[in-house]
Amino acid sequence: MIELAADCSRCAALCCVAPAFAKSSDFAGDKPAGRPCRNLGDDFRCTIHEELPQRGFPGCVVFDCFGAGQRITQDTFGGRDWRSAPELAGDMFALLPVVRQLHELMWYLTEALKLDEARRLHPKLRAAFDATDALAGADPAELRGLDVEAYRMKVVPLLRRASEMARSRVGGRRPDHSGAQLIGRRLRGADLRGASFRGALLIGADLREADLRRADFTGADMRGTDLRGANLDGAIFLTASQLRAAVTGADHP
Repeated sequence: MIELAADCSRCAALCCVAPAFAKSSDFAGDKPAGRPCRNLGDDFRCTIHEELPQRGFPGCVVFDCFGAGQRITQDTFGGRDWRSAPELAGDMFALLPVVRQLHELMWYLTEALKLDEARRLHPKLRAAFDATDALAGADPAELRGLDVEAYRMKVVPLLRRASEMARSRVGGRRPDHSGAQLIGRRLRGADLRGASFRGALLIGADLREADLRRADFTGADMRGTDLRGANLDGAIFLTASQLRAAVTGADHP
């Protein structure tokens, strides 16, 4: 069974080393690619994990490798890590963004297979999942040579079709906010059933009590999006990391 959720206990903290961090509202300091974060402990655990937002690292909270980290560590490299085998570091770090994108695609394909309205696409979705899984399990040389963006663009149209089939059953006008700049937009209580927010910037948007059933959130930036009281039943391609970035709990004023 392929794991599409991060299991940090089985990963060598690849996301804390491989990517570069730029000092911003998401990260309290700069970090070049390939250098361990200053908060990384010798045991591959974050020393400030319980205080990341308070210490200026909310970007870490919302990052999701979709299980790519443990697959690279445990499967591709057989449980070895970049500290005990530094000769592997270059490959391990280079593979993280590749395998992460493949696992993210697999997560979307898994979600699309849950859409009853897209039943006639299920065979193609399953075939795409199997093909993507095979790529993610390739050896390091194959993965480094993979044009993952070109591959992604072959799969995305299938995911869009599945979304459109599901959203078309909603009825009504189904607003299209694909790629829209909705930063800080007041949409409280709006009827947004079947809407598309693909790639939209929803930073700080007010979606309290909005009807978001069967809305598509693929790739939407939802940092600070207020979703309190919103109806998200049947929302499409809404990730756990997007929900972590949004305001969802009663503990917010």
